[in-house]
Amino acid sequence: MNIAITGGAGFIGCNLAASFLTSGATVTVIDNLSRPRTDQNLAWLQEQFGGDQLRFVQADIRDAAAMREIIPGHDAVYHLAAQVAVTTSVKDPREDFQINALGTFNVLEAARQAEKPPVVIFASTNKVYGGMEEVSIVEQANRYAYGDFPNGIPEDQLLDFHSPYGCSKGAADQYVRDYARIYGLKTVVFRQSCIYGPRQFGVEDQGWAAHFAIAAVLGRPITIYGDGKQVRDMLYIDDLVRAYRSALEHIDSVSGRIYNIGGGAANTLAIWSEFGPLLEKLVAHPIEVNYGDWRPGDQPVYISDISKAERELGWKPEVSVEEGIKRLVEWVQANSSLF
Repeated sequence: MNIAITGGAGFIGCNLAASFLTSGATVTVIDNLSRPRTDQNLAWLQEQFGGDQLRFVQADIRDAAAMREIIPGHDAVYHLAAQVAVTTSVKDPREDFQINALGTFNVLEAARQAEKPPVVIFASTNKVYGGMEEVSIVEQANRYAYGDFPNGIPEDQLLDFHSPYGCSKGAADQYVRDYARIYGLKTVVFRQSCIYGPRQFGVEDQGWAAHFAIAAVLGRPITIYGDGKQVRDMLYIDDLVRAYRSALEHIDSVSGRIYNIGGGAANTLAIWSEFGPLLEKLVAHPIEVNYGDWRPGDQPVYISDISKAERELGWKPEVSVEEGIKRLVEWVQANSSLF
């Protein structure tokens, strides 16, 4: 098996690469190394998996010619490279579009034009559903909850992008789906919730669970935007990797489909009213935080209904939120020099 991973030196990419390399596949990591500490993830992969099994190509998905050169010859392409922050997309929507929409188009065209087109599996986002202002929200003592979706949001929820980031990822999401319908390319789209785990160098705008864990361990400041009762479903990285691999294993029956992939209703946390006490217990000291105004488009609740993935991919999360956050904190503590 010959696998290509765009954004392969990122948090998700390097964990996915490690999984395939461990099972004997050859992996091409495609990354422009523009994001902080991706070079550290790449070095970690190279230390763990030397020799011919791992290949690194420094390239940008905005470069169509580079994609046409690199992608052919692989059995599957996991397209993870992206601009990942809503705030960044608002500041520079052109770059956001060029990376997320045009970059995905370049990857799809390179795959389509290959002599033997590879499978394309794409990392989309729950942000394609927008603010979901019409969805009933119930405020409880320590968290918000859906009034009408006890199992979370299904894939047939109307798309309402609500930000440049949502627009660019949403356009890419639909291009990937339609390349299966129009050209027969084998593709799968994952609309992902909050993913967390080791080798995630989270910052305030992206990777909030890791950002909070790093700040708590190192004594750095934390700002909570809103009241801290916003709820998210949380998926540990090992469970996401299993979902990615399951999609490839089932590609003949699931090509062209879209899946919400997250922790689901069984793995949720309020971002501070519940996460804060758990984190304080794990680091064994109180954590002081500052509060700021709600950020535009911040959903009081987002929980994925993952029942479709359970039915069709034979997949469901195995790592609980409590266990996953414990593993994340232990990794930060053991690798504090990286930060």
